[in-house]
Amino acid sequence: MVRISAIFISTCMVLIAGSIGFAVYLRFGFTGAESALVGLGVLTALAVYNAIAARKRDRLETSNQLSNLARGSDDLARQLAEFGRRLSTVEVKVETTVDRALATAQPLAAEIEELSALVKQLADSVAAQEITVSNAMLAAERRAMQTPAQAPVMHQQPEAPPAAAAPPVAPVVAPQPMSFAPVAPAVAAPPPPPAPPPVERKVPAFAGLDRDGIIAALRRAIDGGGMDLYLQPVVTLPQRKVRYYEALSRLKADNGDLVPAEDFLDYAEAGLLMPSLDHLSVTRCVQVVRRLLLKSRDVGVFCNVSSATLTDAGFAKFLEFMEANRAIAPALVFEFTQSAVRAMGPIEHESLAALAERGYRFSIDNLTDLRVDARELNERGFRFVKAPAGLLFNRVGVVSTDIHPADFSDLLGRFGIDLIADHIENESTVVDLLDYDVRFGQGILFSPPRPVRAEALQGGDAAKDSTFAPPRDVPSPIDRAQPAPAAAVGNLAQLARAFSRRV
Repeated sequence: MVRISAIFISTCMVLIAGSIGFAVYLRFGFTGAESALVGLGVLTALAVYNAIAARKRDRLETSNQLSNLARGSDDLARQLAEFGRRLSTVEVKVETTVDRALATAQPLAAEIEELSALVKQLADSVAAQEITVSNAMLAAERRAMQTPAQAPVMHQQPEAPPAAAAPPVAPVVAPQPMSFAPVAPAVAAPPPPPAPPPVERKVPAFAGLDRDGIIAALRRAIDGGGMDLYLQPVVTLPQRKVRYYEALSRLKADNGDLVPAEDFLDYAEAGLLMPSLDHLSVTRCVQVVRRLLLKSRDVGVFCNVSSATLTDAGFAKFLEFMEANRAIAPALVFEFTQSAVRAMGPIEHESLAALAERGYRFSIDNLTDLRVDARELNERGFRFVKAPAGLLFNRVGVVSTDIHPADFSDLLGRFGIDLIADHIENESTVVDLLDYDVRFGQGILFSPPRPVRAEALQGGDAAKDSTFAPPRDVPSPIDRAQPAPAAAVGNLAQLARAFSRRV
């Protein structure tokens, strides 16, 4: 562009100089040489003027550019100064925040460390106390065993003949070896009677009804929807934050009494009513889960199901219902007993696979021993195992296993299965469970089963009613837990108090 303008200007100057030279030649009578010199002079003057004007224009443009650069440099300097000021402010705030965090965390850490040392000290004291108590009990048992052995011999002395028969009595008492076999008939002559055959549980609500009458009453209650749902929380340990609920069924008898599941399940199984009962229970659980999920996404419900439902002819309808509610599958866990899982066949496994494909998970409870194939359970969709606390502590008669109960949680965890300890009734049990790496607990210590409000099963304003009203010492699943450090300190203090009570 610049070259074109220069060519144009040069052409114009040549034309102007030529025109002036030609005009001088015609008008003033100059010769050709003189006219050429005049044109050349004019051309030279125009070239000099153009050069001076171009340089002046370039100088002005350069000056403007320098001014713009100076203003840009000033703006950049101001921005750098502002950035430095803000950076220094941020550094001061960060240092202040870190100092505050350290000042807050250090006392808590020191207190937690002190409480941990106290817990260990209390554990040692409890262990020593248990050893002392066991030794005392063994000594008492030995004394109790020796005292009855000597008493019958003393009672036999009056039976000997008087006066003349006195010498023969001495050899009876004098022998050193004391045999308990001859004395036993004097203490308990008749052998213990054989154990009576098991009898059916007597339920006050079914008083006056025979077995068929009880089954008919159960059928009427199930057909009429006469079932109440109770929820018992499953909390995290040691924070005791509600994470799950277990749904427990209570049937309404004809007289209005609520019958717990353990009192009517045998009759329901005998009357082939378990599929109908499970359908009703699962429907109520789905309603409860939907209501709970409106308030908190971090909550789930365990729903007990029998293996008879998996082989029932109406399982297709049950599966269709669960397919329609698969949106809540992560929050609904189907629970089976250990005996039912061990007795499952191909049909039950196929039904479990169909439910697992729809996102539902399973749990196993009512453990009588710790012989569990964690790998197989994981492959079949089981993600939870509920074990009684007494079974983990080997406080009940259990079959010997290849794994120590303290390692049971780690074994399940390697296959993605969480261990839940249930039947927790006192604080000392919680203290012992912490050594077994148990993450979840359930029991009357945290809350007994509580009824679900009727609004949760019939609709209503989700923002006003509460599906489950937990006790005051157990937070609701929709409540936010207190900060972790404070909660940990409070729980450790409770554990320390529990240890103190044990000592």
